[in-house]
Amino acid sequence: MFVSNIEVMEEVSLDQRAHISVMPQEVMHWLRVRPGSVVVDGTLGLAGHSILIAEALGSQGHLIGIDKDKTSLTEAKKRLASCSLRVDLLEGSFGDVERFLAEVKIKAVDGVLLDLGISSFQLDDETRGFSFLKDGPLDMRMDQSKGLTAADLVNTLKEEELVRIIEEYGEDRLARRIAKAIVWRRAEERILTTGQLAKIVLRSLPASYQRGRIHPATRTFQALRIVVNQELEYLKDALTHWFEALNPQGRMCVIAFHSLEDRIVKQTFKALAEDGRGQILTKKPLEPTQAECQVNARSRSAKLRVIERVS
Repeated sequence: MFVSNIEVMEEVSLDQRAHISVMPQEVMHWLRVRPGSVVVDGTLGLAGHSILIAEALGSQGHLIGIDKDKTSLTEAKKRLASCSLRVDLLEGSFGDVERFLAEVKIKAVDGVLLDLGISSFQLDDETRGFSFLKDGPLDMRMDQSKGLTAADLVNTLKEEELVRIIEEYGEDRLARRIAKAIVWRRAEERILTTGQLAKIVLRSLPASYQRGRIHPATRTFQALRIVVNQELEYLKDALTHWFEALNPQGRMCVIAFHSLEDRIVKQTFKALAEDGRGQILTKKPLEPTQAECQVNARSRSAKLRVIERVS
């Protein structure tokens, strides 16, 4: 399951939030999975959506699942083990389209699902450093085998760069206060845990800012995670390349969780439609029902857009 980047103030039990796929009925309706077709789940997670897709594909279908988190791939493999169709699970970022198609020896697919963001499985694991609900190492890497951690960023970046990141990717109007507090605190001790960072953010903000629906540290954590994993850097190209890999009448469904992602999806789909290659099927993004949001609070910021490749 891929979830909202907005963490609610109250903590929910792991059993309540562990494996609920976002907007599953809407995804299956708009993806229009046909028996025997080829479908890509580019953000596999724990295979919540993929299990439904596999059922619709039938024994003659072909499911391709992609994730750069090795742990998620291992768990997804277990969940899909009983499926009788061809299943290829591949490690890496969903943007490496040509490599994935070459690995499975196909040239085109009939459907693509991209559920952007972070999975509850990752969010609930305090050792990954994505959440401040439990104290853990300030890591935030989807692929823990390489790259800089969030701790590397908060302890080494200049104040102005921290301001830019929190302002641009966290969309936090008090970014300067937060960045200044981080720099001041790291002069005394290295910031190495999620708990440390959350307290720094909380103490840097006025009391009035702490009474909102979300925790005051949410936007800072979101901003750091986006930069650590380069989440927006290749999104436009990835969307275009997966669209180009679609067969005629093939569909791509994309679920975004914050305005930066959704804006890129909207603009990319618009460009593909304007040049005559695609037809946008959702004039406005679809959102979770109130009933779904009550069951899964993390779904409430989700926006689903769908495009179809024309012949």
